[in-house]
Order: sequence, then C-alpha cells, then structure tokens
Amino acid sequence: SDHMENIYGYLMKYTNLVTGWQYRFFVLNNDAGLLEYFVNEQSRHLKPRGTLQLAGAVISPSDEDSHTFTVNAASGEQYKLRATDAKERQHWVSRLQICTQHHTEAIGKNNPPLKSRSFSLASQGSANSPGVQRRLSQNAVSFFSVGHHRLPTGRRVPIVQPDHLVDVREMMSQAEGQQRDLIRSIECLPVSGHLTSLDQDLLMLKATSMATMNCLNDCFHILQLQHASQQKGSLPAGTTISWLEPKISLANHFKNGAAQNFPAEINKPASVREEHSVAEPCQLTREPEEINPDEELEDACDDKEDDLGAVEDQRSVILHLLSQLKLGMDLTRVVLPTFILEKRSLLEMYADFMSHPDLFIAVTDGLTPEERMIRFVEYYLTSFHEGRKGAIAKKPYNPIIGETFHCSWTVPRSDIATGAGSNSSARSPSEQGTPSKDTEGQTGLDCYTVKFVAEQVSHHPPVSGFYAECVERKMCVNAHVWTKSKFLGMSIGVTMIGEGLLSLLEHGEEYTFSLPCAYARSILTVPWVELGGKVSINCAKTGYSASINFHTKPFYGGKLHRVTGEVKQNTTNMVVCRVQGEWNSLLEFTYSNGETKCVDLTKLSVTRKRVRPLEKQGPFESRRLWQHVTESLRDGDINKATEHKRALEERQRNEERLRAETETPWCTKYFLKEGDVWVYHKPLWKTVSAVQTQQTDTN
Repeated sequence: SDHMENIYGYLMKYTNLVTGWQYRFFVLNNDAGLLEYFVNEQSRHLKPRGTLQLAGAVISPSDEDSHTFTVNAASGEQYKLRATDAKERQHWVSRLQICTQHHTEAIGKNNPPLKSRSFSLASQGSANSPGVQRRLSQNAVSFFSVGHHRLPTGRRVPIVQPDHLVDVREMMSQAEGQQRDLIRSIECLPVSGHLTSLDQDLLMLKATSMATMNCLNDCFHILQLQHASQQKGSLPAGTTISWLEPKISLANHFKNGAAQNFPAEINKPASVREEHSVAEPCQLTREPEEINPDEELEDACDDKEDDLGAVEDQRSVILHLLSQLKLGMDLTRVVLPTFILEKRSLLEMYADFMSHPDLFIAVTDGLTPEERMIRFVEYYLTSFHEGRKGAIAKKPYNPIIGETFHCSWTVPRSDIATGAGSNSSARSPSEQGTPSKDTEGQTGLDCYTVKFVAEQVSHHPPVSGFYAECVERKMCVNAHVWTKSKFLGMSIGVTMIGEGLLSLLEHGEEYTFSLPCAYARSILTVPWVELGGKVSINCAKTGYSASINFHTKPFYGGKLHRVTGEVKQNTTNMVVCRVQGEWNSLLEFTYSNGETKCVDLTKLSVTRKRVRPLEKQGPFESRRLWQHVTESLRDGDINKATEHKRALEERQRNEERLRAETETPWCTKYFLKEGDVWVYHKPLWKTVSAVQTQQTDTN
C-alpha cells in the first residue's frame, strides 16, 4: 500500500526532433491507473495535456543513459521521459511498474480469458462473416512455437555455449518476425465493427507480446554477457568478440514466420553444421590479409544513380522526416530511409576517387617541385567527378565498423607521360589524348599496379581510413576521414574532417591535403550534389602550396560547381599557376609564363578498378557485407533492402554494446592510430626505409 501512493513531479518529455526535450509536470494517478502531465504545476487543476492508460503498458529504462526511460502504452502511444538523475528515474520506474501490474491484473480478473473469444486476424472479409471465426488459443501456439522443456529435479542448468546462443538468436529472430506480423494484423483491423483494432483484449495482447519479446531480449543479453565474462579470463590480449553469425542466410532470415527455413539447416548432418560454425569465425579474424591482385577481375558493376526511382514515390516519407529535423542538427545518429541510398558503401566511394590512376602515377614524374605540385593539383581536381555516380544525389551506405574494401588498377606504362620541360605537367596525361584502358594482353612488366584498401576504423564518430600505393613508382597516399553531416533546411551538409598525406619517396616529398564539404541540395525535388569550402595542399620540403576554393551556388545567379585555385611558392609568395572552371566538367590552368591548358573531365577516360569476385571476399568486405541490400535495391524491393540494412546495423549496435559492457576494445585490421591520425599498418615509406637500411647494412 505504501507503493500505491500517488506521486508527482517534473520530468523532461521528448516531443520530436524539432521541439526536443521539454520540462513537464507529471502525476501518477494510482487509483485510475493513469499517467498524466501538465505544462507546469500551476496548471495542474486544468485538463491534462496528455494521459496514458497504464493497464497493459510496458515501462522500460533506457540503456542510452542512466536518466531516461519510456512508457509504452497498450494503445501504442509512447512517452520518452528523462529524470534528473538515476535515483529519481528508479523511483518513477518502480512506482509506474507497480501501478501497471496492479491494473493489468485487475483487467485479467474482470474479463474472460482470450481463449473464450473466437475471431480471425487474418480474414479479409467482414466482421460478421464465418471466416472471422477461429480459436485464438490454438493459433497462439503457432505464433510462438518455442518448446518448453522441464529439467530433471536437482540437475544444474548447463553453461550456454556459443552454438546454443546462435540457435537461440535464430529462434528469437523468428519469434520477433511473427510478433511484428501479429501487431500488424491487429493494427490493420477496422476501428469499428464486431472486432476492432481498439479491442481491449487485442490491446492487451499487443502489450504482453511486446513485453515478452523485451524480456526475452534482456535474458539473451544476460546470457551473452555471462559467456563473455567466462571467456574473458582465458582470451589472449587484444582478442575481440566476433559477431554471432546466424546459420541461415539473410535472405531467409527475413521471411517472417517461415519456420520451414530452420529445419532445412537443422536437419543437415552434424559434421556439416559444425564445419560451418567453426569456419565462419576463422574468416572473421582481424589479422591483416594480403590481397593477391591476380585474383581480382575488372569490375563489371556500373550502378549509375540517374533515376529518382523510389525517391519520387516516397515524397511523403521525406516530408515527414524533414518535419522531425532541426536546423544544424547532427545527422550522424539519424537513420535515413533506404530508398535514398546508393548501391555502394562509402568505402567504395573513396576508391572511386582514384579512377584516374594514370594522373596519380604521373605526379612523381614531374621534373621539378613546381611540376609535381601542379600535377598533384590536377589529379586532385579530376578525382571528384568520377567519385559521384550519376547526377542524382544519393547517399552511400554507412560502413559497419570493421568493414573493408579492396581493389586495384593496372595502368600501361606507355600511358604515363614523363616531364620534358618547365610546364610539361600542363601537357601531362590529361592533354596527351585519351589513352586506351584496355590492358588485356599486357604483362605485369608492361603495367603499373595501384593497390587500394579502406577500413571503417570507428563507428562513433564515423571514421574511415584508406590507403593506396604504387610500389613500382615508390609513391603512396594515406588518409582518414570523419564524415559529419548536418541538416540545413532544404539541404544536407557533410563535413569531411581529417587529412591525407601523399608520399613521393623517390623525391623525399610529402604533400598534406584536406577535403571539401559536400552538400545535397533540393532534397524535395531532384536532389543534386555540390562541393563547397576551401582546401589546402602543402609540401613543407619544397615550400610549394596550393589553395583551392569550391564555390557553392549563390541564391541568385552564379554558376554551379565553380572552383578556383592557385599554386604558389611560399618563400617568394609568387603564384606559379591559377586554375578556374567547374570540378565536374571543364578546368582551365594558367601558368606564370602565360600558357594555358583546358582539361575536359567529361572526356577523360576512366580506368575500371579490379575487384575480387564476391565468393572470394571476406564477410567484412563491403560488397559481400551489403550484397543483399544492393540486390534488393537493384530489384526495386525497398522493404527487403530496409530489412537487410536494419539487420546489419542492429547487429553492429548489439556488438558495440557488448564490447562496452565487457570492456573489450575494438581492434582494427589494417590501420593503427598514431596520435589523432590513422595510419596504414604497413605503409610504403616504412617498407622502403627498411629495405634501404638492410642494403646499407649489407654494404
């Protein structure tokens, strides 16, 4: 009776992304089983601003912090609340749970059990038709067909092994899908008639099924923690917790209620199942893998994003999303709809910036520091055009932590122009005509190879590292990028935080560079991309630097995609080259001697990257990891793509939470953090230095 007293006080209530959190005065009315709130304590005598029936509700403390909790009513309405501290949250949660339990039990005593009611949730006929009748008690078993086994008296419960956890996760995934179908069936019922979506028994069924699944998820999480804590003492230093892979394919995993998929796997011989469960973790090793370029094939994938497709059909969804956002809001943690996605990962997009490897290799062929700086500026400005797939602005997949992407390019040596004069860089690769990119029949001695690897090294904040090298020319580039996106009204801005380092080992030169911001404009009509901001390129050894401005279009007039820049010698402050034009079409270079040169980006040939076939890729490699999402987008099945995407993201969140609670650090595969910079584990400058040292010692 002491716990059934009415309580009241101020809590913060979350309204939406626009309004955010607001203080409201809450009153728990135990007698009526209601949670009411008012604007403030002074307005308590007035009509409440909102009321929740607590019978059948679910009270859930949030795991995002120690202050937040949610109240999920049986009607489907939800309050997200925040107390001033953990103690106050516990006080409210315990009182609300006691009140909820009391009134839920009261309903059960005052109403007949569900099995005495006969109705059909699946029927499409009228409420009075014979098809509406069925015994719910029988179907309840089919909805949750998890067997109950009674343990012999006195026998201890065995420790749950990893294989058992995988089986449990599979069964829970099936149950969750069936529970979603149940909720959807109830919500699709009419609001009036013999059987409605507001039927008290059905509302109770919704609430209790939701509470059951929440309880099962909590129990499963406890089992994971138990297993991790048992293994923690015996694991070697640096060991990470691998994902618990389901034994069914993702394609089958999302056929809700398709129980026939599970026996097909279970009925396999035990040896096959054991081989599968053992082989999979071996593929998830975090040890660096040497990719054999001979296994890579020329990429045949060409997913241009020139069609609005589902974006045109989902305008109302975009409007709803925009209504939830606030100007300047960080979108890093906002889940955007699947239909705006490109069919590639962000890591692969970084690789596509290297689509002119002939220009990249030609940088080191400049005869003077001035030539090399100008060549690098030319390569830098031509990289962004091919990085975009089509004219429509779509968003690449957010990489999963630990995700990697590998590829390479082969460039015939005859396609690389060498310097022949003070301004030969002006007439280098892009002015030599369009070289043939058919390398069939070329031997390894006839071609240069540029290798590329990228890895998602952090999830919060989202940081990607990428590295490319041409061993034959002793040059490499290392970069890390933190993508930070913000909502700007009718556009979205993405800031690329981080820097890159180009090393020309033949000349002992290092060039540091930054990246421009990107903007998705006109997101309600035909979205398009523009770049903006000032970037710099510097070489400390030679004293040359470049300053480049990507101009955003002014509100009235002006050109799209305009870029200007200059290269100068810092010691004398003399400008040796100026550039102007559009970064996605035509660039004009003007040199200190008065010569000019135009580069038409639309006519520059693109070297296709070489990628390993899907079956040879590891489970964390981008194309294999996102293959089901990509296939669904190609087929135009947005719902299926969303399910696959959600599964990957949910798995990442669960593993991140598990690592945090077990204090297990994430170990990267290819990149190491040195201060604030992520560096490839085996950069060319270390390899070349080691070889030179060894040769010196030998001599």
